[in-house]
Amino acid sequence: MSQLDLQIRPAAPEDWETIAAFNLKLAEETEPHSLDKETVRAGVRALLADERKGRYFVACVDGQIVGQLMHTWEWSDWRNGDVWWLQSVYVNSEYRRQGVFRALKQHLESLAEADPGVVGLRLYVERDNGHAQKTYNSLGFQSAGYLVMERMFGRL
Repeated sequence: MSQLDLQIRPAAPEDWETIAAFNLKLAEETEPHSLDKETVRAGVRALLADERKGRYFVACVDGQIVGQLMHTWEWSDWRNGDVWWLQSVYVNSEYRRQGVFRALKQHLESLAEADPGVVGLRLYVERDNGHAQKTYNSLGFQSAGYLVMERMFGRL
């Protein structure tokens, strides 16, 4: 397999349709869960318009987006610094197992390590998604020992 010529860049507002489509595929493939298309589209556009909500980075081959990663911030009073959460990680099926996620993660990690206010990276993964867990372990992530709990309000 040849090495991909990947370009990693911050997502631009005009990338919203691809990112939203990837998010819909991500939910179907990993949970499986069908998300409301218009809610996802609005959510992606909202984040791209307001960096305080988070940031997307995209991996491109010949100008085509083939993968994405979003990150958000969590303040840790225990560590007196920011933890960057990786979210909405998706790689187009044709480009999997070719280093796309590794490149996205390395890009984000280098930004985080260069920022003295960042104390670490976190992500959550579906309990039954053993393949993703294996990938994340191979890239240095380990179980934090926490169980994520939520109470969603069902608002659109």
